[in-house]
Amino acid sequence: MAAARRGRLRFGLKTAQQFVSYEEIRRVWQEADTQPAFEHAWLFDHFIPLGPEEQSQGPILEGWTLLTALAAQTQRLRLGLMVAGNTYRHPAVLARMGATLDLISGGRLDFGLGAAWFEREHRAYGLPFYSTGERIRRLGEACEVIKRLWTEPRVTFDGNYYRLYEAPCEPKPQQKPHPPFVIGGSGERLTLRVVARYASIWNYNGSDVDEFRRKQAVLDAHCAAIGRNPQEIERSIQFSVDLAHPLAALRSTVRTFIEAGATHLILNLRPPYPPGIVARLAEEVVLPLQEEAEAAPERQPETEKR
Repeated sequence: MAAARRGRLRFGLKTAQQFVSYEEIRRVWQEADTQPAFEHAWLFDHFIPLGPEEQSQGPILEGWTLLTALAAQTQRLRLGLMVAGNTYRHPAVLARMGATLDLISGGRLDFGLGAAWFEREHRAYGLPFYSTGERIRRLGEACEVIKRLWTEPRVTFDGNYYRLYEAPCEPKPQQKPHPPFVIGGSGERLTLRVVARYASIWNYNGSDVDEFRRKQAVLDAHCAAIGRNPQEIERSIQFSVDLAHPLAALRSTVRTFIEAGATHLILNLRPPYPPGIVARLAEEVVLPLQEEAEAAPERQPETEKR
């Protein structure tokens, strides 16, 4: 099982905050905070619910506000948005928000960012919805702006899309040199280039393991082109938890992606959340997979076998 492993398995939960109350999400996060099997927890970043258009008037909580509340209600979990939409906020504003949340949480922010994709949401709130290429180029500039604001005293930046003049960001985040960038998306020509340059964690947003392997090869090539070690980028996958089916099926699916190289593994819950769901997922999914990984020998590189 550890044949393709790049590092220790790290499991997390995601509670997309639509059609669910703050109290219910808080309960799950606080249960996960006391369950060592889970290391990270996630919300999403949307303003209207995902799904059929007739659901668009349904209840949904804003991501950064909710994440800050949960940071104050937990002690151990790393936390973030999977992933923030870059086009929803100016990156300089987002840098200030991220720095503040990292301090509030005691240095637990994993900074998720993506190009944004939900056109209906943009149009509903009067947000410009650029072409795919422009959104991804904006994502690249945003990563540079945010990284510099988190690491430099004052930032002057003259990009194609964003401009700053002697902009401060004080106080800085607690994590040094800065919180890890978690970048979501799988576009081979543009997005994975941004991942190669900035990400500590790459979240693959698909469900096909063969495509995941192929995208990893593309990412590795982009890393080689800029002289970065691809082993520095953790590979992340999200899995929907369907309690109508045995958790053994979920465990088998997760195992397949672990064998393909994923180590950052997110179990995506849908409300309502049954009592004891965190402990059940730990017992039936996380712990067995971790035990398998620890028991399996590391595969020797082909060059060492010859």
